[in-house]
Amino acid sequence: MLTLQGLQQQLGSCMDAPAWLLGLSGGLDSMVLLEALVQLREQQSIPPFSAIHVHHGLSAEADAWAQFCADECAARGVFLQVVRVQLPPGPSIEDAARQARYQAFAAALAPGAILLLAHHADDQLETLLFRMLRGTGLRGLAGMPQRRSLATGALFRPLLSWPRAALQPWAQAQGLRWIEDPANQDARFARTALRHELLPMLRRGWPQAEQNLLRLTAHASEANELLDERAAEDLAAVATPLAEPWLACWSSLNVDRFCSLSLARQRNLLRYWLAEQGVQLPGSRRLDAWLSQLTAAADGQPQLDLGSYRLYRSSGRLWYVPAAWPQAGTPEPLSSPHLQVLAAGNGCLRCGALPAAGGPWHIAYRQGGEQIRLPVLGNKSLKELFQQAQIPVWLRPCVPLLYCGDELVSVGGRWNADTAPTDAWQSGFTVSWEPVSD
Repeated sequence: MLTLQGLQQQLGSCMDAPAWLLGLSGGLDSMVLLEALVQLREQQSIPPFSAIHVHHGLSAEADAWAQFCADECAARGVFLQVVRVQLPPGPSIEDAARQARYQAFAAALAPGAILLLAHHADDQLETLLFRMLRGTGLRGLAGMPQRRSLATGALFRPLLSWPRAALQPWAQAQGLRWIEDPANQDARFARTALRHELLPMLRRGWPQAEQNLLRLTAHASEANELLDERAAEDLAAVATPLAEPWLACWSSLNVDRFCSLSLARQRNLLRYWLAEQGVQLPGSRRLDAWLSQLTAAADGQPQLDLGSYRLYRSSGRLWYVPAAWPQAGTPEPLSSPHLQVLAAGNGCLRCGALPAAGGPWHIAYRQGGEQIRLPVLGNKSLKELFQQAQIPVWLRPCVPLLYCGDELVSVGGRWNADTAPTDAWQSGFTVSWEPVSD
């Protein structure tokens, strides 16, 4: 049976958080955690906590469930936030509800705070079986982590050590009330079928199956730790830093060093690298097709869409770039002589000591065929300059070109025309482009 002392031990690593937020569905598990936290609060000093109930609107009883949670929290002096969500269209109601729920949790979580969820050992077992039947990889075999980052805080599951059978007697002893969701008995839902059909059969035929499967999650977690250690070593060798100011702000990997790794280590490194950015890899077939393109001709520019981000291969690097990054800048007049935030969202341009005469000054972008007359070097095409400097193809349309009338005077401050620093233009002439600005 659950004990407050055991729960206190599980929550030990969370005691230094500025606040806790309890995900409260009103079911047995979350009501047990609510009551246990209230009792702990009376016995010792714990972080201030509140609750959040996500109203999915999927059941005719949804309003009544939200009111039940509100009443139970009010009786215990716990603030409750009810968040109504609309589910996006999709083939799986379960997946859509889960995505909407976690988005609501993330939005409500304060910086440094911890979201407490009441998943227990039976939930872990169902998750493992569900993933195995869908052909999960090693990371999926690790089941639900007890702790992981979420938004600017973290998620923690303090009840994973107890099965439901250990929670219900404690709830009954406390005289708790809870909601019984009819969907939990509906075999049309995959998890419900696992819970009421497959799991009972496994328990009858293999009495040790439950413990053995849960032990598998521990073994998989340990294996994943080793894979992450290897990936961190590979990342240190492959993510060589760039001194170029235009490029240092983008996360990137050295292509040659990356391709020298085995295919398994390439996949493992990409998983680790992208997980640091909060992005999951696509399916194996799509990923392998993209990886095979990395060994293509050097002038190839394969890219991989990852939702709101993209992976590019260009100029000897793999680049991780927001998909919303402008494909090209927007021409505009130079309205500020010092700092101008560029209209397309491609950073800002800093200018100093521009002469008042000789204008008008304006900002344009590459159309093809542009040249600039450089000191000593003479006329150079922008294409040649970008290639020599290894400016990636995806970045080139975003580089601001500073014109005085019809004359190209500066390419983002990296290349300035031979007329720019002369006395007629003032000796303090400076231009610099910052591709990303806060």
